[in-house]
Amino acid sequence: MEDNTQFDPSCQRCSRLAAFLKEIREKYPSYHGRPVAPFGDEDPALLIVGLAPGMHGANATGRPFTGDYAGILLYETLYEFGFSNQPVSNSLTDGLRLKGCRITNAVKCLPPENKPNAEETKLCNPFLENEIAQLKSGTVILALGTIAHNAVLRAVGLKASQGKFGHGQRHALPGDKWLVDSYHCSRYNTQTRRLTEEMFKGVFEAIRGMLKELDRMPGS
Repeated sequence: MEDNTQFDPSCQRCSRLAAFLKEIREKYPSYHGRPVAPFGDEDPALLIVGLAPGMHGANATGRPFTGDYAGILLYETLYEFGFSNQPVSNSLTDGLRLKGCRITNAVKCLPPENKPNAEETKLCNPFLENEIAQLKSGTVILALGTIAHNAVLRAVGLKASQGKFGHGQRHALPGDKWLVDSYHCSRYNTQTRRLTEEMFKGVFEAIRGMLKELDRMPGS
């Protein structure tokens, strides 16, 4: 039987997204313009789940949070906390490597206006379910925003009512895994100060403490 939960670089299961990406490839022929694969360590202690690729970021470069504003704070923070070998992510060929960390998205394709609908999030969820199922016990999952948070809950068989999103909140998941929430590091959130650099790094301080307790922190 064919496994339809493995990442599919040519996925067409969401007709609206497939049609939109076709338009994008015609308008920006140099862009990646396809589903964006997860990036990072194959055996992570920390899995970061974003919303979806950005138009001129991951959709252009083919790497999550690369080439757009949202990636600036994320990759600086990953470097500061020992999860990467450099503080910036510019392209697939820039030499960046993640250590003990992997980055994925709740929806693997660029949605119009950066807003996937509920059906698209649902159709893409089996890919996230597969990713999470392969994580070892003691792994921490960081959800960037409510949609990512709810996608993680769905992927592990929980209802949204079983764990409400809240910045800095942590939730126990099946399989001895943990979900930690943060506001998304988007331009809007950081410029309006809904999410400050101090707040974001506070979440990573908490994650580092959790991973040290679980003896999963890279380099510890």
